[in-house]
Amino acid sequence: MKKIAFSSLLAATLLSASNYNYEVSPMAGYVFPSSQRLDDHAAYGAEFQYNAVDSLLKPELSVLWSDADYEYIKPHATDIWRTAINGVYDYTTSNGITPFAKVGLGYEHINDRGNGTENLNHNGAFADAGAGVKVGITDQLALKLEAIEMLKFNHFDWDNSLLLMAGLNFAFGEKAQPAAPVAVAPVLAPVPTPAPAPAPKPVVAAPAPKPVIVAAPVDSDGDGVFDPQDKCPNTPKGFKVDSEGCPLKATLHLNFATNSNKVDAEGTAKVDAFAAFMKESTAYKANIVGHTDSTASDTYNQKLSEKRAEMVKAMLIKDGVAADRLTSEGMGEKMPVASNKTKEGRAENRRIEVELCK
Repeated sequence: MKKIAFSSLLAATLLSASNYNYEVSPMAGYVFPSSQRLDDHAAYGAEFQYNAVDSLLKPELSVLWSDADYEYIKPHATDIWRTAINGVYDYTTSNGITPFAKVGLGYEHINDRGNGTENLNHNGAFADAGAGVKVGITDQLALKLEAIEMLKFNHFDWDNSLLLMAGLNFAFGEKAQPAAPVAVAPVLAPVPTPAPAPAPKPVVAAPAPKPVIVAAPVDSDGDGVFDPQDKCPNTPKGFKVDSEGCPLKATLHLNFATNSNKVDAEGTAKVDAFAAFMKESTAYKANIVGHTDSTASDTYNQKLSEKRAEMVKAMLIKDGVAADRLTSEGMGEKMPVASNKTKEGRAENRRIEVELCK
């Protein structure tokens, strides 16, 4: 089997807030303290997430306010301010639902800490961890639900509180897409039209009575190149050939956006040219192989690589290439051509390769 590989950078975005640099989420919820110092109480505030960083965890600032009653000295109440800095990991999906997890540190400020009573509360730092989901309503608006556990050392004891919240997530500041590298379009060498056979010149006969007959040029394999000029004299039918009678080969380079199997207009033109070559060289078959970098999970990357290969296969079939001449498969992140520790290396690993075979 004779293999011919082609590769390209791949990219893509899904319809989620990760397409945008900023997220703002007005939130409301309820706090359930584990200690008996405070009653259950409502909480109101906002969360601000910044996505324009090249890391798995995106920074988030959370500010919440509550008006709470003391358990043992009702109706005594106090204002509580909680501010936290978290790292958020979004699990990207293709169905408009984005699960996420977060972890971070914060500070709790209590305006009235109990007037010196036995059950007094202290200002202090806390650690928090939680999870939630963003359910897409539009490309930039989603319903946000989350649950957070907060742990605080208070008055020689540990207090933990469960916070349940809901709100609306607004995304804005669309990210600029990286400039696509210049790729060389497939170039197919034209097949020259054979020159007409020269008319035989009359031969002045020697004393012999019979004239000399000049044989007409012969094209034994029927590829359009006469035998004296044909360097591949036994080319099977179904191959487009060059001026020397040998089968032509074509390569294809595509550019995608991050995490996507969509082909842009420039890539579509290149696929069309490759399809034209396949239709002229009917003896070739092609296997389309998709690859990814190592950013997401193995399972997710395997499915994404298969989708990329299937997309190119579907475009070739739509352009008139017979389906039984095409196969596709995904290799996920298993065959990198560069290091996944750098942004440039990951870009090289997000690619498509095609193998031509007879």
